[in-house]
Amino acid sequence: MKKSLLTLFIAGLLGSSAWADEGMWMPQQLPQVAKQLKADGLQLDPATLTRLTDFPMGAIVSLGGCSASFVSPKGLIITNHHCAYSSISHNSTPEHNYLANGFLAPTLDDELPASPGFRVYVTTDVSNVSTKVISSAVATLSGKNRIDAIEKNQKDLVAACEKEAGTHCNVASYYGGLEFYLIKQLEIRDVRLVHAPAEGVGKFGGDTDNWMWPRHTGDYSFFRAYVSKDGKAADFSKDNVPYVPKHYLKLASQPLKEGDFVMVTGYPGRTNRHRLPEEIAATFDWSYPAFVKASGDQLSIIARETSGNEDLKLKYASQVAAINNYYKNRQGMLDSYAGSDILPRKTRQLHDLLAWVNADPKRKHEYAHDIEMVQKDMTERDTQAKKDFMVIYSTPRLLGLAARMLRFSHESEKADIDRKIGYQEHDRGRFNALVEGLDRSYDEKVDKALALHFLSNYVATPTTMHNANFDAALNLHEGMSEAELKSTLDALYAGSQLGSKEARTAWLGKKPSDFNASDDSFIKAAVAMYDENMKREDRDNELNGKIQQAYASYMKAKIAYMNSLGQAIYPDANSTLRVTFGKVAGREKAPMVQAGRHLQPCAAS
Repeated sequence: MKKSLLTLFIAGLLGSSAWADEGMWMPQQLPQVAKQLKADGLQLDPATLTRLTDFPMGAIVSLGGCSASFVSPKGLIITNHHCAYSSISHNSTPEHNYLANGFLAPTLDDELPASPGFRVYVTTDVSNVSTKVISSAVATLSGKNRIDAIEKNQKDLVAACEKEAGTHCNVASYYGGLEFYLIKQLEIRDVRLVHAPAEGVGKFGGDTDNWMWPRHTGDYSFFRAYVSKDGKAADFSKDNVPYVPKHYLKLASQPLKEGDFVMVTGYPGRTNRHRLPEEIAATFDWSYPAFVKASGDQLSIIARETSGNEDLKLKYASQVAAINNYYKNRQGMLDSYAGSDILPRKTRQLHDLLAWVNADPKRKHEYAHDIEMVQKDMTERDTQAKKDFMVIYSTPRLLGLAARMLRFSHESEKADIDRKIGYQEHDRGRFNALVEGLDRSYDEKVDKALALHFLSNYVATPTTMHNANFDAALNLHEGMSEAELKSTLDALYAGSQLGSKEARTAWLGKKPSDFNASDDSFIKAAVAMYDENMKREDRDNELNGKIQQAYASYMKAKIAYMNSLGQAIYPDANSTLRVTFGKVAGREKAPMVQAGRHLQPCAAS
């Protein structure tokens, strides 16, 4: 088992076929499926895989959105090419186009800094804190009061956990808010690009092959993690030294063969296996089609505005790759959904669950009302999401940035423990790095073209679908002509200095009174929207609190029902550590299929 792990990883990168048994299991759940693991060929005691600081789990790390693995005693990390894309793009210029031609550092001194805010997270502990988050007092609350109390308990747990220097902690929600786990990680802030293949290898097949299976792409890149000389997390410095991991994966001495056991470990983003029928209908009838249309428009506009300008293409390469990734994924899901039995199947499953619930008076009393309420509340949430959709896409990037800086300023007036999650001191360093590094991924001409397109669509919608606060801040009205919109946008961009790094970074750390007194057009718009945005956030939290309470009850019922059938249930993926497993198998004349239907055997996917 130990000797084959890296081979399994590379097999995933290069497109070998490995059929995974269904499920993204939390490591601590593996003893529940020990019988199946052993039957498939696992030679280790499944209980050893619950110890996250031991081998092999201690070699698997998160990049805050991607998975990766240590592969040397000197902090070398392997991940997917697309996970390194932003760092490759950030360091590329028309003269040194590392995206097109690849990059290899001959020595440690030649390694390049990763993109701003890039992190490596080494998980050291995971503990169940459900009763500390949903305490007996919280259990009596509903709506916004419930959300606020949950967040306070989460922040208290994180604050206590992060007293250890260099530690990053967060509380993740599982089973729709039924369970909560405190995740403790070493946060490595000095990360450097070591090697990336040329785009013809790392992105072979382009969007055509993306999300398709089998793939034939050399989808890999290497980073190295650095720490201070005393072994602690530190910001970038020439005096830092490579991090020495406790465990790392080694290249196998024997190749894989058909029938071999495969275990895949990583940090998958999001799955939605437990969605209710109403959620599925809303997703495929409106959400995904709207997303695909908007993403296609974004890609077309960026391609048009960057045509013939290599520097602009490099600036937007990472954004284009990210948009394309989800664009292809969502379109593939829509294609798979058409003519499928997903909705009828999910409807039958809910019918069977409700029959089980209603068959017992105690179960009916405990679950029936909440299941009914969560369906009602989610319909209300979807209605609001439709109204917010075009505002999100229509917001100029610098306005969004100004709004976040203003929020940081307001939150900084409070004690750290009282600030909103995402705006505490441990969030400041990464946010500041993103603000400072904006120049390498932003261009006014491109951004203005995107804003003009989506605002044109927005103002053409009925005023009932408008955000009056947004309209007033940007001086918009229903039925504006494109010429009027263009003039309005020209004045908005011309009246702001946030496109300048020096002017932009000068706002970091400013007080709310400084923002309120500013004549910068984007900052003025952010200030004008602030109070109403806070009211909208409170409104959303009132609804989210109701959904959290009812959805957790629905999942509790589903878990109990499935357990009554002798089946264990894994929670939906939420960017936390997961494990899946299966056996290597070949196929003849394999058709190209949507990869999202099966987990691919890639630890960094």
